[in-house]
Amino acid sequence: MSCTTWRKSSHSGGQGSACVEVASVTGMTGIRDSKDPNGSFLLVSRESARVLSERLKNS
Repeated sequence: MSCTTWRKSSHSGGQGSACVEVASVTGMTGIRDSKDPNGSFLLVSRESARVLSERLKNS
């Protein structure tokens, strides 16, 4: 996954706390903790990532 481009929300503020990063990975979406870039990550369908994002926005 070293060539994968991970993105963090512009709303994260740059303090480095409680941030997640996302990346497009072979038609799926990768989700990881920005404090542990070499750690594990979730790989979910794009639809699941969209639903998660919508639910978080509305909570």
